[in-house]
Amino acid sequence: MSAPLYGLVLTGGRSTRMGEDKAALRIGGRTQLERAMALVAPHVERAFVSVRPDQRDDPLRAGFEQIADTRVDLGPIAGILAAQERFPDKAWLVLACDLPLLDAATLAFLLRKRAPRRLATAFRSSHDGLPEPLCAVYEPASRPHLLAYVDRGRQCPRKFLMGADVELLEEPQPHALDNANTPEEHATAVNVLEQSNATAAAAARRLTVQYYAVLREQAGRREESLVSCARTAHELYRELAQRHPFSLDPTVLRVAINGEFGDWTAPLKDGDSVVFIPPVAGG
Repeated sequence: MSAPLYGLVLTGGRSTRMGEDKAALRIGGRTQLERAMALVAPHVERAFVSVRPDQRDDPLRAGFEQIADTRVDLGPIAGILAAQERFPDKAWLVLACDLPLLDAATLAFLLRKRAPRRLATAFRSSHDGLPEPLCAVYEPASRPHLLAYVDRGRQCPRKFLMGADVELLEEPQPHALDNANTPEEHATAVNVLEQSNATAAAAARRLTVQYYAVLREQAGRREESLVSCARTAHELYRELAQRHPFSLDPTVLRVAINGEFGDWTAPLKDGDSVVFIPPVAGG
């Protein structure tokens, strides 16, 4: 049985390369802290902001439940240990506040693939193949291992995951975990998001999707209406598979568009009705 999941957004860094508090930087009309908390909250029972003791009264952080570091000069691993110390029987979805390109689908994918029997579940970096420790789930069983690691004079969470029993996942969106540590990197991320949002708005289609048999069970619904930038039924199914725990490969499905069986690569249009049909048992 999985341990209950709590959320922790890390904001205790000194932001020395940025030159100002990264949690307070704005992106998409919100501060990075507000955006990160909004991403985490739907997936957890409670969400906390990780702070240094001297940040407790900061107006931005004061609007959220906080967990203050109990160890100094350890970097982000201090926040993880403080959270585990306060609630040792909980698993923790840990997220850095400076991931401006992180999207909801990537976070949902991480939670769907969570491996509670391992110490942690994390993404493998698309840049160097190493574990990404600050968008990861740490299980309660990781606590004694983290404590022993710190007691040996170590403090890098990435190196901890490199030597631990961890479920490593491939990033579904290669740049979703790129962080922004300098003003230039933050400005680049803002531009990327603005261009992406403009492109998405221009390409968005209103679609109705119907599910049958096992797909209906896995989606938890018979039908849904959505706005999608998927150009084909194949792209749409891949997008939906990031939201729902679909177990069937599209190669075993048939697709109907507006009541007629169609090709997976046929272009979708605004207002289309799409039906995904699994194979009939015994057929």
